[in-house]
Amino acid sequence: MSKPKYDIGERAINFAVRCAKLIGKLPRSIATIEYGKQLIRSSASVGANIEEADGTLTKRDFVNKMAISRREARESKYWLNLINKASLTDKQEMKNEMDSLLQEAHELMLILSSIVNKVRNMA
Repeated sequence: MSKPKYDIGERAINFAVRCAKLIGKLPRSIATIEYGKQLIRSSASVGANIEEADGTLTKRDFVNKMAISRREARESKYWLNLINKASLTDKQEMKNEMDSLLQEAHELMLILSSIVNKVRNMA
């Protein structure tokens, strides 16, 4: 059986890295520093909780960690939206990346929801 080319763990890592790079490009202000800190934490936590889920011993613990990961993706989407709606991104390239990251956060939420629901419904 071959391993998927782009698994959820790798996707979560790429999401966190992209968020960090975006934050590094934001103009410095009190708002961008504080929002950026929150985004760094939540985006990195998506993958961290996926990794923790991978090492769990019980189905219940696995579901719990994946559900936490889903909440962190949702929180990341919130911070991205806040930065976007506050017009803290000043270049079109950054706006395009912001739109892409918002889409990725949404897709991660959907994927993680699907995983949680499938595992919960297993006999």
